[in-house]
Amino acid sequence: MVSSGAVAFGRQKLTQELLMSLSMRETLSPSDNTKEDAGSTLDPRAAAAVGQSELMSMYDAMFSQYNVKIAQVLVTKPDFYNEETRQHLFCTLSELISLNIVPIINTNDAVSPPMYVQDDSVVPGTGKKGIGLKDNDSLSALLAAEIQSDLLIMMSDVDGIYNKPPWEDGAKMMHTFTSKDKDQVEFGQKSKVGTGGMDSKVQAATWAMARGVSVVICNGLQDKAIKTIINGRKVGTFFTDYAIPTSQSVDTMAENARVGSRVLQKLTPAERASAIHSLSDLLIEKQDRILEANAKDLEEATKGGLAKPLLSRLSLSQSKLKTLSIGLKQIADSSHNNVGRIIKKTKLAENLVLRQVTVPIGVLLVIFESRPDSLPQVAALAMASANGLLLKGGKEAAHSNKALMELVRESLSPVGAEEAISLVSTREEISDLLSMDKHIDLVIPRGSSDLVRNIQKQSQYIPVLGHAEGICHVYLDKDADPHKALKIVRDAKCDYPAACNAMETLLIHEEHVSGPLFSQICDMLKKEGVIIHAGPKLASRLTFGPPPAKSMHYEYGSLECCIEVVQNLEEAVEHIHKFGSSHTDVIVTENVDAAKQFLGSVDSACVFHNVSSRFADGFRFGLGAEVGISTARIHARGPVGVEGLLTTKWILEGTDHTAAEFNEGKRQWLHENLPVN
Repeated sequence: MVSSGAVAFGRQKLTQELLMSLSMRETLSPSDNTKEDAGSTLDPRAAAAVGQSELMSMYDAMFSQYNVKIAQVLVTKPDFYNEETRQHLFCTLSELISLNIVPIINTNDAVSPPMYVQDDSVVPGTGKKGIGLKDNDSLSALLAAEIQSDLLIMMSDVDGIYNKPPWEDGAKMMHTFTSKDKDQVEFGQKSKVGTGGMDSKVQAATWAMARGVSVVICNGLQDKAIKTIINGRKVGTFFTDYAIPTSQSVDTMAENARVGSRVLQKLTPAERASAIHSLSDLLIEKQDRILEANAKDLEEATKGGLAKPLLSRLSLSQSKLKTLSIGLKQIADSSHNNVGRIIKKTKLAENLVLRQVTVPIGVLLVIFESRPDSLPQVAALAMASANGLLLKGGKEAAHSNKALMELVRESLSPVGAEEAISLVSTREEISDLLSMDKHIDLVIPRGSSDLVRNIQKQSQYIPVLGHAEGICHVYLDKDADPHKALKIVRDAKCDYPAACNAMETLLIHEEHVSGPLFSQICDMLKKEGVIIHAGPKLASRLTFGPPPAKSMHYEYGSLECCIEVVQNLEEAVEHIHKFGSSHTDVIVTENVDAAKQFLGSVDSACVFHNVSSRFADGFRFGLGAEVGISTARIHARGPVGVEGLLTTKWILEGTDHTAAEFNEGKRQWLHENLPVN
C-alpha cells in the first residue's frame, strides 16, 4: 500500500503548536496575519517528520480492527536507483508479505523531498527506463513495475478517467484506456490535496501498463472498491493495451437506445405497427433458424444439468412461435393510440390550454433467464411504446436470443430505428448494468423469484418493475361447485407449474374436508403427479395424510402445492394477505355475495372468480404480451403491457401569458375541463 499525507498531518499539528506559542495579542489582533503565515512558513521536511507517526497511528488503528499487522517503509530516490539498497528494499517487502504484514510505503520526505528523475534514466541492473519519482502516483507505478505486480489500483476522489474534467459539460467516463487515448484526454487542475493530479495518475498508469502491469484508477470512496475490482467487476478506468473487443460497450448501447427511443417516438403509429407486424411475420418465416438455434441451447443446457422447470422455459416450438406471432399482431393492432395520447385537457384561462399526454419512459433494461420467447414479446412492447430497450438474457439461451435479436433488428431497419433495441451479450455483470442510472430508466426482471429478488436488492438507483414471488392461492368456498373446483384447480396447478401464475396454495372451506370434494381434489392432484403438503390446520385434523408444509409462504414452481383448511371466507382472505405475494388469487364459489366480498377484499394485482389463476397473463388479457407481472403498488400492477411502459408529460400553450398577470387580477383562472378528442 502506497500512501501519502505525512506532510499534511505534520503541517496541521505543527501549525497548532506554533499558534499555541504566540502571545494573546498576536493571536487576537485582526490586522495580524501570523495565523495564516504559520502554516505556510513551515519546512515540509519537519512537517513530514512529525506527520509520519500520525499517519501510521491512523493506519494502525484502522488495520488492527481486522487483526492485520502493518509496517512502515520509507523510501527515497537512491533506494530504487542504487542496486544495493534496491535489493534490500525488495527483500524487506518480500519478507513482510510472507509474514502477512501489509507494508505501508511512502517517500521519506523528512530526509529528502520527492526528487525528479528524467524518464530516460535507466534503473541500474535492470536496463529499464525509470519514471520521475515526484509523487505517490509515480512511486506506486515504479514499485508495481519493479515487483512485477499483476494489478495496480490507484485511488482518486473521482470515479475514473474522463475525456475532460468531470465537472465540465460533455465529460464522459472512459471505462477502458489505452496508450492511444492519452491525446484525447483534457486534464484539469492539479489535485487540491496533494502534489499529484489526474494527469500525474495517467502518466504513471500508462508507464506501468507499458511494463506489463494492469492498472485501475477508481474512486476510493466507493464501497468495497478493491474487493469489487478483484472480483472482475467494471469499476473505474481499466488501463490495458490488450486487444479491445470490437463489440459496442453497454454505455454506447444505452446511449443508442435513448436516441432510438426518440426516433420511434417521431414515427407515426402506423410505422411503429408495421415494424411489429414485420417481427411477427419473421417469427413464422424464420422459424427453422430459430428452432435450430434453440435446439443447440437445449442440448447444452441438458448436458449442463439445467433444472427441468428452466428447461421447460427454455424450450421453443412451432406452436410457441405461432402463439408469439399472434400476440405480436395484437400489440401492433392496438398500438394506434399509445404514444402522444391526450389523457387530460384543461383550459386554465382564456387562450391558455394545458394537455397531459403519454410519452415513453425512456430506456428499459429487461433481464431475463431461460425464456427466449420473452425477447420478441418485450421488443414488440418497446416498439409500440417507443421505448429504447436493452435486453440481458441468460447464457443458457444464447443461441436462441442471438437468432431472435437478428429478427428484431431486421424489423426495425425499415423505419431507421435498429439501434433502439440491443442485446447485451458481453460479459457485463448485472450489477454493472444496474449502476447505469444515467442511461437506464426502468429495470424489468423476468425469470425465477431468486433472479427478481436479487435484482430488486441490487438496484439502488433505478426503479424495478416486477414481482419477487408468485405465491398464488385458489380458495374453494363452501358454495363452490365441485365440477368447477376440480377443473380450475387442475388447470391452475398442472397446466404449467413453473409459471409464476400457477397455484401454490389451495385453501378449502372446512365443510369440504369431511365431504367428497376434498378426497376428489387430492385424488386428482395425485393422479397428475402433484406432491401435496398439508398446512398446519389441515395436518392437525388428519390422522394420516400428506406431510406438513415447511412454510406457508413458499413458491414451489413445480408439481407441488400446499393445501390448508379455513373456517370461512374472512379467514381465507386473512391467510392470503399474510402468506401471499399479491400476485394472483382466486375464489371458486356460486355465492355471488361471497365472490363480491372476495374480489373487493383481496389486495392483490389480480383477483379472479371461478377462473384459473393461469389467466394472469398479458396475452390472455388481450395485451398481446407482457413485459412482466408487477406486484408493486406504484405505476403498474398485474400483467404489464404497453400502458405500463408509458408515462406522461405536460404541454402548456398560450399567447403571452405571465404568472404575474393572474396575481395582479389582469387575467382570470378558469380551470375548465375540455374533451380530450
